[in-house]
Amino acid sequence: MYTKIKVKVGLFGIGLEAYWSQFSGLKERLISYVNVVSKHMEMFDAEIVNLGLIDTPEKAFTSGAEFKREDIDILFLYVSTYALSSTVLPVVKKANVPVIVLNISPEASINYQHFNSLADRTTMTGEWLAHCSSCAVPEIANVLKRSKIPFFQITGMLNDDPYVWKEVEEWIEAAKVARIMYHNRLGIMGNYYGGMMDIYTDLTLQCSTFGGYMEVIEVDELSGLRALVTSKEIEAKLLEIEQEFDVQSDCTPAELTRAAQTAVALDKLVGKYKLGALAYYHKGTGNEANENTITSVILGNSLLTGQHIPVAGEYEIKNVQAMKILDSFDAGGSFTEYYAMDYVDDVVLMGHDGPCHPRIAEGKIKVKPLQVYHGKVGNGLSVEMSVSHGPVTLLSVVETGLGTLKFLVAEGESVPGSILEIGNTNSRYKFTPGARKFVEAWNEQGPAHHCAVGTGHLASKIKKLGEILKIDTIQVC
Repeated sequence: MYTKIKVKVGLFGIGLEAYWSQFSGLKERLISYVNVVSKHMEMFDAEIVNLGLIDTPEKAFTSGAEFKREDIDILFLYVSTYALSSTVLPVVKKANVPVIVLNISPEASINYQHFNSLADRTTMTGEWLAHCSSCAVPEIANVLKRSKIPFFQITGMLNDDPYVWKEVEEWIEAAKVARIMYHNRLGIMGNYYGGMMDIYTDLTLQCSTFGGYMEVIEVDELSGLRALVTSKEIEAKLLEIEQEFDVQSDCTPAELTRAAQTAVALDKLVGKYKLGALAYYHKGTGNEANENTITSVILGNSLLTGQHIPVAGEYEIKNVQAMKILDSFDAGGSFTEYYAMDYVDDVVLMGHDGPCHPRIAEGKIKVKPLQVYHGKVGNGLSVEMSVSHGPVTLLSVVETGLGTLKFLVAEGESVPGSILEIGNTNSRYKFTPGARKFVEAWNEQGPAHHCAVGTGHLASKIKKLGEILKIDTIQVC
């Protein structure tokens, strides 16, 4: 089941060994800068592998090997002063992870009056070298470019520069999400909804892009587990349902018991395979046990989604990947699609049947009985919610048709107002370009009709994740 994975961050500074005998205290001062960076990074829930100052090619080779042994996820190079590119390339090449070049000066500017009043030019040069982090960046960029090694830059100040630390935090968070996706075990249970061609996907492409493992599961196994659930387990799950949801008065005890029994079986299935996500669909005809199972999964799957195990209906593998990404950014990640356009209020109504994400709901989620699951077999309990009002991000994992995936992103707002009270998730979203222009721009990118929604504006973080995973990111608003 869900295990919090701490991202491992590599950090090193660079210098030129020839300077140390020439400029007293310079080495110690630069090391102190590297340690300031390290202390900041520790605040972002990361394990820091800080190898200090690398000032010779020999140290570069041994440090690269050490980063490799430590299995770091991302590497930060702090250009603390001028240094040779030969102290960088062996490290970066051996570590073979995304590299972020920190071009950050210790202060906003040199104190020119103090600088020019120093006693001798050697002391002045040492002071200048403590501020010349930008000097070596073009050299490093040239060598990395010619070596075909991607790199990314953060430029600013070591002290009193919120922009720098926001960028650092976002890169670390993106690396954390990439690590979670790499280790994720995704259950795929059942089969595609027949004829829904946009959601078909290449499983090998998914694994080669994100990593992870696909566990192919039969619905029969869930039905078998369901048959073994005890009355005591059902009672405990009923209590959890009552605490988590606003159960409406027209939900019968029999339907609640049926949903609770299936929810217990889902917990057992997730535990058996150590799943971090699940995509499912089963038509449910011709086998009474399977039909009983599949028409009673919504409450249990919603509970799982709220416990960092996102569940997507209609066998939407691409979309459960998007949901897992948003959840790993601590933004929720609920299943959604266009429901209707409202040109009066200039909003797009979006929602879906099936499971929801309880942690991002506006108020308590209602449980309602449905006499029919539209387009599907049977009937049973369903959930009705709106995403909490405020900033939101839509994310679609798009299969391009060129053997690649891309991220499609939009930032908007979940706004209050009337929704369709039909026992499904349903929200009103407002976008800066307006409803009409938003849907045209989104559709132009050829996404599937499903996407994931999370709270907060996350485009900057998702773009960084795309860079780490070598996935193009398109932001429409």
